[in-house]
Amino acid sequence: MRNEKARLRPPAGREFATLAGGCFWCMDAVFREVKGIDKVMSGYSGGTVENPTYSQVCSGATGHTESVQLTFDPQKISFREILAIFFSVHDPTTLNRQGADVGTQYRSAIFYHNREQKGEAEEAIRQLNASKEWGAPVVTRVEPFKDFYPAEEYHQNYYSRNAEQPYCNVVIAPKLDKFRKKYLKEDQKANAKI
Repeated sequence: MRNEKARLRPPAGREFATLAGGCFWCMDAVFREVKGIDKVMSGYSGGTVENPTYSQVCSGATGHTESVQLTFDPQKISFREILAIFFSVHDPTTLNRQGADVGTQYRSAIFYHNREQKGEAEEAIRQLNASKEWGAPVVTRVEPFKDFYPAEEYHQNYYSRNAEQPYCNVVIAPKLDKFRKKYLKEDQKANAKI
């Protein structure tokens, strides 16, 4: 899978959403629990270097951000619903930072695949700013999708394969708890996709 761009067109009847909200391990873990999302892939988007490695992206010199590319069924979940989840599980008001993860590779961004996604992303940000839900202006960038490069295999589905790791316990688990409290009913929380 490495050394090539991810598929540029989704399968028939599906769409892509490409999002960056800090460490891709966090976004990956959350979106794997969402009904209507067929595939979650961690990778790199928004930069200028072809086939970047994790260490290159971490240097901040590639222009890429840690991202997830979602393949979803728009009959089961809308792009707008995906954005609602995205904005609820990371802080879109911190520039180039999520918690202790600092650098342009952790910026908040939506890489839109068509005009409809661009419009929905801009409207979602307008509504968030108007609501003052976050208490500060949203700095999430809305950028045209160019490329997505899958991350190394050990980054894929990281949380479920490494749940005992300190980062997973301290950073990812609280995000998952927040997501589950907001989107799952009490009787659905055990191993259920929303």
